[in-house]
Amino acid sequence: MDELKLYTYIAVFGSFAVYFGIAWWARAGSTSEFYVAGGGVTPMQNGMAIGADWMSAASFISMAGLIAFLGYGGSVFLMGWTGGYVLLAMLLAPYMRKHGKFTVPEFISDRYYSKTARIVAVICLIIASLTYIIGQMKGVGVAFSRFLEVEYDNGLYIGMFVVWVYAVLGGMKGITYTQIAQYCVLIFAYTIPAIFISLQLTGNPIPQLGLGSTLADGSGVYLLDKLDTVVTELGFKEYTTDNMGGTLNMFAYTMSLMIGTAGLPHVIMRFFTVPSVKAARQSAGYALVFIALLYTVAPAVGAMARFNLMNTIEPAAGQNLEYAERPQWFKDWEKTGLLKFEDKNGDGKVQYTADKATNEMVKVDRDIMVLANPAIANLPNWVIALVAAGGLAAALSTAAGLLLAISSSISHDLMKGVLTPDLSEKNELLAGRIVMTISIIVAGYLGLNPPGFAAGTVALAFGLAASSIFPALMMGIFAKKMSGTAAVWGMCSGIGVTMLYVFQHKGIMFIPGTSFLGDMGPNWFLGISPNAFGAVGALVNFGVAFAVLKVTGPAPAHIQQMVDNFRTPHGGVTAAHDH
Repeated sequence: MDELKLYTYIAVFGSFAVYFGIAWWARAGSTSEFYVAGGGVTPMQNGMAIGADWMSAASFISMAGLIAFLGYGGSVFLMGWTGGYVLLAMLLAPYMRKHGKFTVPEFISDRYYSKTARIVAVICLIIASLTYIIGQMKGVGVAFSRFLEVEYDNGLYIGMFVVWVYAVLGGMKGITYTQIAQYCVLIFAYTIPAIFISLQLTGNPIPQLGLGSTLADGSGVYLLDKLDTVVTELGFKEYTTDNMGGTLNMFAYTMSLMIGTAGLPHVIMRFFTVPSVKAARQSAGYALVFIALLYTVAPAVGAMARFNLMNTIEPAAGQNLEYAERPQWFKDWEKTGLLKFEDKNGDGKVQYTADKATNEMVKVDRDIMVLANPAIANLPNWVIALVAAGGLAAALSTAAGLLLAISSSISHDLMKGVLTPDLSEKNELLAGRIVMTISIIVAGYLGLNPPGFAAGTVALAFGLAASSIFPALMMGIFAKKMSGTAAVWGMCSGIGVTMLYVFQHKGIMFIPGTSFLGDMGPNWFLGISPNAFGAVGALVNFGVAFAVLKVTGPAPAHIQQMVDNFRTPHGGVTAAHDH
């Protein structure tokens, strides 16, 4: 066994042993522990768990990969996800925590005094969460297939089993303490290689500063200027210019990610695991610090990964890499099928250009950039192994949070809340575990057979949450007269128009060429891409809700009083109901 494989096995299976140990130690014995960890998590612990829940495979693996290829345009993900978290922490979480209900549909049911609203919220939540989970499963498959040198499918099966053990056994209690361990793994795995590479390229050990520094070769040229030169010579767009399709699309994309973030149920649920509203606010502050540690490093990781990749393939102008002499990392990623070379001109050299006719790098999957980065930069084997463990920790932590959100929405909101109100706690716990097992199987199937839009699944999930759940929560807290009927119409129209627009451009069930009105191609509404359309869907949701409110009349007086109670600093419920 070579040194890299040994280090990888130690890092990956060592971290798994820790996760399993924690899951067994913190296994849930009641619905309160299964859904909200018994409400006894400290703000700092919760901040770390939120950080891990937040930094999914999309953040760890995909975001820097997107920034590596989109350049400046990739900043929409940084601004949208971080801004959305602030929105969630300031505008939604403290009020919902004060009201004291476990789940988002339960809050919506109470606030809108309607079982119909609860069912609609459950459906919206499941659609958004399942869409989001496909991205996590792809991340698990990619990481396992490369580092354990197994087929993508087998890698996914292993990942499904790991999540099943600690999510089904421990519920929120097990997931919370597991995510604290996962946060520690993923933050070290992300920042240590970044420090090494920043030092190597610019002489500055702080990646955030290294991104704006001059190169360490003494040329006095700034890293980003050099990268602009390298990519434009090969026909690609300048790295530092907007390539997201214009200002309006970039704004809509950022807004969709931002308000979608604030509507994602698996993060909102985290604020119910602490004992008080004050602790919920404190954990939001801690989480923002823990998230910033990774998010401020991501632009440097993306830019430096692209720089190293380009320099490996074309070390100097006109000098291309001999395919026969390609480095080991190139061979390793070729085995996964995520990196493909085709010698179109038969000269045995690798031509990597923006022109599809002459480009011989026929596939460079964006998701490999973070995982391949340490190997491209010739970092020590233990650093490469650490990144493998970090990528898996990121994907598994978010998958677990999403599965719990889906499980609780079906077992707690649909079964206990609507279909079988007299369900005992023991049976509700059993139902939660059965539903989570089924959810893992469905998520695994979608990971094995990802729809054609897999690269955009995460952005699409945020768009669906933005157009349905976020407006309902905002109006529930800040528009006390908003009625249940109006909210239901708003949610249905918001998610409906968003899905219609996505289907129109991506095809029914995302099969190209099966759109309702024929394939419109890039003729988007006001130039807004399908992945950014959630912001428009949210406006439709608000507009329809207020229009219906005018016709149907305001919420009853006792509901308006309830809203006043959880909006004011004193009064109202201050601790989670124990179910």
